Amino acid sequence: MYAVIRTGGKQYKVAPGDTLKIETTAHQDGNVEFSDVLAVSAEAGKFEGDLSGAKVTASVLGEGRGDKILVFKLKRKKQYKKMQGHRQNYVEVKINDILVNGKSIQ
Repeated sequence: MYAVIRTGGKQYKVAPGDTLKIETTAHQDGNVEFSDVLAVSAEAGKFEGDLSGAKVTASVLGEGRGDKILVFKLKRKKQYKKMQGHRQNYVEVKINDILVNGKSIQ
C-alpha cells in the first residue's frame, strides 16, 4: 500500500512507516497532515478512483539543514568568477497512516 503526495513543489511516494526529508512546512504539536494526495494504491496494480477526503498523516521526527551546495559561475577570458553556497532547510517526518474517505487503507 502506498500513496503519492505533493508538498514543497515535489512529489513523494510514501507508505506507512517510511521516513523522509521534506522542505520546511508548518506543523503543529509534532504532526503534519498532507491533503494534496495524487494517487492511492491499496494493492499492486489497482488505484483508488475517488480521492475526495484523502489525506496522509505523519509525525515530525526532527528539523535540520541539508548539505551545502556550491554554485560556481565562470566566464572565461573575462575575469568573471562567482561562488555561492546554499543549504536547504528540511523537516524529517515519519508516515503514520493513509486515509481515504475516513478509512485507513492497509
